[in-house]
Amino acid sequence: MNNQPLHSLHGPGASLTELDERAREIFRRIVETYLETGEPVGSRTISRAGVHLSPASIRNTMQDLAELGLLDAPHVSAGRRPTHAGLRLFVDGLLEVGDVAEEDRQNIEARLCARGRSFDQALDEASAILSGLAGGAGVVVTPARDAGVKHVEFVALGPDQSLAVMVFEDGTVENRLMERPVGVTPSALQEASNFLNHLLRGKTLADVRADVAAELGKARSELDATAARLIEDGLAAWSGGEGSQRALIVRGRANLLGDPNTAADLERVRMLFDDLEQKEQLIGLLDGVRDAEGVRIFIGAESRLFSLSGSALIAAPYMSGQRRVLGAIGVIGPARLNYARVIPLVDYTARVLGRLTNG
Repeated sequence: MNNQPLHSLHGPGASLTELDERAREIFRRIVETYLETGEPVGSRTISRAGVHLSPASIRNTMQDLAELGLLDAPHVSAGRRPTHAGLRLFVDGLLEVGDVAEEDRQNIEARLCARGRSFDQALDEASAILSGLAGGAGVVVTPARDAGVKHVEFVALGPDQSLAVMVFEDGTVENRLMERPVGVTPSALQEASNFLNHLLRGKTLADVRADVAAELGKARSELDATAARLIEDGLAAWSGGEGSQRALIVRGRANLLGDPNTAADLERVRMLFDDLEQKEQLIGLLDGVRDAEGVRIFIGAESRLFSLSGSALIAAPYMSGQRRVLGAIGVIGPARLNYARVIPLVDYTARVLGRLTNG
């Protein structure tokens, strides 16, 4: 049975204690078949799958499960499929989750831990990995920066590029390549560095964001124009914003159209793409994962973000060696995601990202 930490959002509704052994077995078979095929499941399919009951007896049990809100039928003559409440009950109580395959482990380790790869590049790669391995859209929220700033430096790299370097009091360093304003001088670079070092020292980026705008307004007449531009661009380039200012990495949207069962419902897929565009809501949902150490699962109407499209999100926090949560990583897809495969992949990728923060 489950050997991954799952944190349920299961609300009021049917529980496994309400199902006898026959109902549990039939329910489990229906959900597993539906997750595999994406098609409603009929009583004869369940009978042929090894449940030693007549189709009529199976139909009666399916009707009982429907009355409990665990199954529904898309058409009068069709078979049954799990509701979102049914999927939640299955995930919480009946899903068997194993370990990540060794081949997948090696793939994740090799791609995230490649020599010379920055943590920002690793975050982008993690999103791409989950997209490829899990068959959905991989999503990552960048860390919320809450450490104070120790030092800021702008370094010229060439005629059209500068490197912005920010050293935080927790020992981490962030580097960002920036477009270098035309005609910028070494003195302007130094002036921008001095201005920020005076204003930011010991404060967090969140604390100082408004202060910088106000100070720039006062000092703009005294600052070199290119120095002011560097300061504004430098602050915009660094991570650590709040809400919609946080960076959200999404990879693999095309995967959501790769399944013929998904592609057949273009309106639902269109709504799912709209979900992915609601950056602030999605970041807020992923930030909610920070409260739990294990994998969190959001299915359909459990989240306002996915209530229309019927999508699902499987996400886990990644944290530092000091157990401080930095951000979250996950997979978005149709509600019939392969939970048994995706859950351990998300969990393992999050743990590898956490190790990288201490490297």
